Amino acid sequence: MATPTLTETDIRVRDAVLRQLEWDPQVDASAIGVAARRGAVTLTGLIDSYAGKLAAERAAKRVRGVRAVANEVEVRLKLDRTDSDVAADAARALDLYATMPSGVKAAVHNGHVTLTGRVPWPYQKTDAEKVVRHIRGVRGVFNHLTLAPRAVERDVQHRITAALHRNANLDAGQIAVTVDGNTVMLTGTVRTWLERDSAERAVADGPGITTVINRIAVKPAASDACEIC
Repeated sequence: MATPTLTETDIRVRDAVLRQLEWDPQVDASAIGVAARRGAVTLTGLIDSYAGKLAAERAAKRVRGVRAVANEVEVRLKLDRTDSDVAADAARALDLYATMPSGVKAAVHNGHVTLTGRVPWPYQKTDAEKVVRHIRGVRGVFNHLTLAPRAVERDVQHRITAALHRNANLDAGQIAVTVDGNTVMLTGTVRTWLERDSAERAVADGPGITTVINRIAVKPAASDACEIC
């Protein structure tokens, strides 16, 4: 089977991602490898924390020309901790977080934390994961928190669209919003992953919204490839 030939753009994207990983203080890039093909980046290698693995993915998404990221980095801890230690830290961290409902629970198996329970707001589901991902010894997080349904306001689609257009981090002109019950679907195109993520965060806290389906495609402008250095 023939080996795919890397284009000049592939090499530029790969090298730019490597430099971004080395630049990011949250990432130990010494054992991370990068491959790029037609805007799709694959991260491989080892890192010593789950938070660092996610930071590497975020760093790669910030690079111009990156349209997708496959994060195959393996978390290999420098010092193993028992599940009991991790569980105790997770319970303490969740308890100390002022806006976290008491019904949020964490179970730990082989260093992987599973979150269960119900929360009223999407940001609480996201924050619960952030709280536990930085605990020493965590290898991964499964976020099974569900959102308690609330009444959807009649003008929520208009309000969500307005929120997108207010957001300084994105050009909302190419984004379409569809509301079906408690679910929002986003479609269209943006130039960067930052814009895609910003759009999702902007609509997640719409009154009564429990689910955001983000189908926005990242399509860098043709000129962006020339700016990668």
